[in-house]
Amino acid sequence: MNEIKKISVKEASCILILVLLIMGGGVIGFGLSPQVPVMLAMGTIILWAKLKRFSWASVNLGIKDGIEKGIIPIFIFILIGAMISTWIAAGTIPSLMVLGFKIISVRWFLPSVFIVCTLVGAAVGSAFTVASTVGIAFMGMGITMGLNSAMIAGAIISGAIFGDKLSPLSETNNLASAVVDTELFEHIKNLLWSTLPAGILTAVLFMIMGHDNSNMSLERINKTVAILNSHFNISFWAVIPIILVFVCAGFKMPAVPTMLLNVFVTSIMIFVHNPQIPLKKLAEIITNGFVAKTGNSTVNTLLSRGGIVSMMPTVALIVLTLSLGGLLVRFGLIRTVMAPLAKHLNSTGKLITAGILVCLGVNIFVGEQFLSIILPGRAFKQTFNAGGLANDALGRVLEDGGTVINYLVPWGVGGVFLANTLSVPTTHYLPFVFFSLLCPLFSILSGFTGVGLKRISSKDISISSDFVQESRAN
Repeated sequence: MNEIKKISVKEASCILILVLLIMGGGVIGFGLSPQVPVMLAMGTIILWAKLKRFSWASVNLGIKDGIEKGIIPIFIFILIGAMISTWIAAGTIPSLMVLGFKIISVRWFLPSVFIVCTLVGAAVGSAFTVASTVGIAFMGMGITMGLNSAMIAGAIISGAIFGDKLSPLSETNNLASAVVDTELFEHIKNLLWSTLPAGILTAVLFMIMGHDNSNMSLERINKTVAILNSHFNISFWAVIPIILVFVCAGFKMPAVPTMLLNVFVTSIMIFVHNPQIPLKKLAEIITNGFVAKTGNSTVNTLLSRGGIVSMMPTVALIVLTLSLGGLLVRFGLIRTVMAPLAKHLNSTGKLITAGILVCLGVNIFVGEQFLSIILPGRAFKQTFNAGGLANDALGRVLEDGGTVINYLVPWGVGGVFLANTLSVPTTHYLPFVFFSLLCPLFSILSGFTGVGLKRISSKDISISSDFVQESRAN
């Protein structure tokens, strides 16, 4: 069902601004959990839609279309909850913490975390997986050392996203290259013009921030290691689940079967280490999470987490956010606002900047990473070509303004997941995710300087220009 209603740019802009004020004011201004402001924003859109005489069927279809795009990510988040709890119960995350205390420099902790998360992210191709596995271990180490939890989260997330952008296994890399019709490895190579300088500068910033170890206590570290050794299975075998992730990545196995296999193997490891554990107890750990009972409140807080139930607030917000995005797309509000932009984009700098801003806007209004790639990609492809820019240039804009920004939106899928997983509010870690903040700036700089921009032939420009003019005339 495609109901077409005439909506002015002014009307669409007012509605989008109202939605932004509701969500931003609720989450940032009043400190509310994002579920309620997003639901209120949905109610506002539905009320407006009924005043415009859209049918209830169209409202339902908008919600349905939005949710359908997030079914797989929702299931992945549920499995990550199960992975976290079983990894703690099997001693995997505690073993990573103990190993990390031995091999990672205390003096250079933040840059070390950034580099390790980058390498793991490049190998597995998932920022979510990095943050929810080795990221949790690093959080435990950093808090034990007395570091600011928001800074630790910033280093983890920056490295995880940087690695994700370097990986051919990344879902967003594959999606962006498919949306703009370019070869995957050419897309990743072209990303380096912005991601590499952003990554290097991020590493430098963490080296400056992480060099002062005056507040770190080796006594606290040794005490934590002793507690971990006495209450968890600390051994080389405990890292088998991590090795399994890399093996599955090498065979290019999708995320869902990889995680299901990992939970199964880790559960067997728990039985091997503790044969007396009842099956009902293991099921409770997978469902409700692991509860640490070490006698140390700090360690208990760090390692009492995970479980399918712990992901339900995230799942609820994803469903609401995707529903809101589906309504905005169904009623043409985003399309109406984006359409006039093409008339004013008469330079490469303006093209790149507009693309970044639109990707950022979709993240803010829709909160979904994939849609922040798909919607601007469809809207700007011909405009970029008409401006003499190759598809690779648009692909980089989609990543720098879409993919990396989603983790910074308090009601976005990435932002909510990371805040829940690392136990640090999005607004707290946001200033320290230097990589995500720098990528759009380097992309815009590239647009105005022309450095690293791929262009197309004059013949292709002429064809694209004719296409755009015909589209505007129609």
